[in-house]
Amino acid sequence: MTRVVDACGDQCESPQSPGAGQRLEKMQGHWLLARAGKRVLRPGGLALTRQMIDALSISSEDRVVEFAPGMGVTARMVLRRKPLQYWGVEREPAAAARLESVLPRGMAEIVAAQAEHSGLRDACASVVYGEAMLSMQTPQQKSRIISEARRLLAPGGRYGIHELCFRPDTISQALRREIEAEMSKEIHVGVQPLCSSEWKQLFEQQGLDVIWCGEADLDLLEPGRMLQDEGILRCLKIVCNVAKDPVLRQRILAIRRIFRKYREHLGAVSIVALRMESAAGLPS
Repeated sequence: MTRVVDACGDQCESPQSPGAGQRLEKMQGHWLLARAGKRVLRPGGLALTRQMIDALSISSEDRVVEFAPGMGVTARMVLRRKPLQYWGVEREPAAAARLESVLPRGMAEIVAAQAEHSGLRDACASVVYGEAMLSMQTPQQKSRIISEARRLLAPGGRYGIHELCFRPDTISQALRREIEAEMSKEIHVGVQPLCSSEWKQLFEQQGLDVIWCGEADLDLLEPGRMLQDEGILRCLKIVCNVAKDPVLRQRILAIRRIFRKYREHLGAVSIVALRMESAAGLPS
């Protein structure tokens, strides 16, 4: 069956609600949306996630690691491809416990650990991916997580991300800082996206060869994208949940206002890269 373990093999707590233990006023944005009933929390929506999975060419021969699987939406999509093995590395105990209850039994192992210190063995995977998590990390943490992904990949393995990005590549530093400050204030977590060219540079610095890149608009909270990602019944449930709770409604509308205000300068990017056999200055 699906197991929830930490790096030492200890059992985690039973499943809990998204953002358990946090007040709505202070809850991080992704868990706030999950509490409202939203299941797709990736900036480019299901369409960009599907493109990433296709570009990763996940098959029944692959051993897969997912960083921060969260609600398990992408995990279920990947597990339908029946990989040889799947590990989900999730640092939040409530999310890890919930994943145990929603993922198919016997097909997944959830490791309760931070992405940069997964505890998994070297070169254990042919595919590593993560979505909507690097954008919330400092430059140093970004590098550590990408380095960990490279460590987990066997030579020739593929690494994919799906993240926020600034647009265009020539965006001014002043505008970047303004957007980061406003988003961090409303989402209640530090937000530090990069331009698509900068995301690619991070990969290259870690000896990863970019083979595919896709982009999408940041329409996460727009009606059309919501219907595509969630379906009409879940959209109705979300609307009811938001209508009933004034704090939930106020915060979600504030986040949507930020997305709309900076629509021309925020998007979603997905990148897939290969781990090369070796790279100068990097461990093989």
